[in-house]
Amino acid sequence: MKKLRIKQVRSIIGRPARQKRTMEALGLRRINHTREVEATPQIMGMIEHVKHLITVEEI
Repeated sequence: MKKLRIKQVRSIIGRPARQKRTMEALGLRRINHTREVEATPQIMGMIEHVKHLITVEEI
């Protein structure tokens, strides 16, 4: 599987609880926090829900 590097670039303050839980599930805790994850369909769905808060690049 492909690997993705996701980085939180915007705050989750004032966001709906669902978006906050999605960011937590992705493992992102603060601005500029970066994680490397595999590009599974579940992860891609989570990325789609919070794409305005993160940047994504393929490794």
